[in-house]
Amino acid sequence: MKRRSLLAMIPAASAMLALRANGAPIPGKSATSAGFGIAVQCWSFREFTLFEAIELAAGAGLDGLEVYAKQKIGGDFGNAIFGPGMTDEQTEAVIAKLAEHKLVIYNMGVLPVPADEAKARVIFDLAKRLNSYGITTESIDSIDTLEKLAAEYDIKVCFHNHPKPTKMWNPDTTLKALEGRHENLGFCADIGHWATSGLDPLEVVQKVAPRIHSFHFKDRAVIGEWSRDLPFGTGIINLSAILDEVRKHGFAGNVSIEYEHNWSANQCEIAQCAGYLRGYSGARG
Repeated sequence: MKRRSLLAMIPAASAMLALRANGAPIPGKSATSAGFGIAVQCWSFREFTLFEAIELAAGAGLDGLEVYAKQKIGGDFGNAIFGPGMTDEQTEAVIAKLAEHKLVIYNMGVLPVPADEAKARVIFDLAKRLNSYGITTESIDSIDTLEKLAAEYDIKVCFHNHPKPTKMWNPDTTLKALEGRHENLGFCADIGHWATSGLDPLEVVQKVAPRIHSFHFKDRAVIGEWSRDLPFGTGIINLSAILDEVRKHGFAGNVSIEYEHNWSANQCEIAQCAGYLRGYSGARG
């Protein structure tokens, strides 16, 4: 894309991003009446560039993305990667591509955030420039810095969990760390990883729901061992009850579909997951 045409799209992108107020997600073309955003975690499209992921997400009927650092940007930028090291031109190109497809970036992550405030601030600056709702991380050791910047920038910090035996697998670890902390700090609840760890995702959500700011949403065939992701509603995780529970507590974050299967051709399955979420909100909105 030529720079002139790219810059011409920036006002439209800025106007769209300005719709978000007070840290709430921005409804996109498929906004849910249930009050949450439907996103895709771009790790699901890891075999594609970010520009390609944006196109795939739009084609699947999503509101926006959760982007991860180190995905190639694509387009005219060769091997340049998304992240705090992007140039102004690259950042403008990402914003313009999002505007073209009427999508937003809800979260950035999962990415490490250092305790060093100056270094962490670079990440928050990028999130603010993209008008992101949150930053997804597992950097619990940086919580003092994260709390300070989350309050200053009015950006959610969403602590993510991987399965056993990783440091954050047990939700009690995160819940204890959040005691007395700023309300902008909370969970990115990866319900599939909780299932892999032998935890019932609904029971965990019932325990921590007030502090859930975002989801990595998955459906699985079993609990207690790894199994591949399934289209929503075809596994055994009680997804609708999970959404019911967080909505009791005013959940207005993003539900990011993370579909780690059929990597090179999973758009249709991701669209099916998005359809499930739209159907949920239509029934209860």
